[in-house]
Amino acid sequence: STEMNVPFFKNVRPDLLIDSLLGNPWTYPLGFIVFFAFLLLVIVGASNAVNLTDGLDGLATMPVIIAAGTFAIIAYLVGRADFSAYLGIPHVPGAGELTVFCAAMIGAGLGFLWYNCHPAQVFMGDTGSLALGGGLGVVAVLIHQPFLLVIAGGVFVLEALSVLIQRVYFRYTRLRTGTGRRVFFMAPLHHHFEKCGLHESKIIVRFWILSILLAVLALGTLKLR
Repeated sequence: STEMNVPFFKNVRPDLLIDSLLGNPWTYPLGFIVFFAFLLLVIVGASNAVNLTDGLDGLATMPVIIAAGTFAIIAYLVGRADFSAYLGIPHVPGAGELTVFCAAMIGAGLGFLWYNCHPAQVFMGDTGSLALGGGLGVVAVLIHQPFLLVIAGGVFVLEALSVLIQRVYFRYTRLRTGTGRRVFFMAPLHHHFEKCGLHESKIIVRFWILSILLAVLALGTLKLR
């Protein structure tokens, strides 16, 4: 199915297919352009957002664990016909297997966090952050809940938005005035708070708390509709 579930709305499931192009064999592949473009946006966006968050010891690891735990629960629910019918969410046969994948991400993340917490002995780097973010994006797409990733992975969204806002505003002001100005002291967002004088450990723990709150909100959307 190319329909995607929208949080807080029970009967809003936009279909990303262009039906008018499916009737002709020559235009049939073009009917999937919006669908595949959206998939790329979700997966690549999630991958890079986690990568941008990975700037302090343990900062990206715990939100990934929390988001993976959230999607482990949701994957199990959408994989069960009875639960998905009761909650009014799309049923995806076999999606329960993704619970195992999410659980593996949680276990690997916890084992890694043992050595990655401040002061870190090992570092994630692009190899880990890009893969973990991409994994979350793929799971979100497979269970038809990509918009829920924006909530459950809200910390990653904030970090990515801070970079986009900083770059766009800097270039805009440089073109208008000749001198680039910044919205934040430094981007991504966690570096802005460092410049504000907050200790690294306090920033990390507060981001973890925010991740937990957003995960609860994401799970709450299953009933708050």
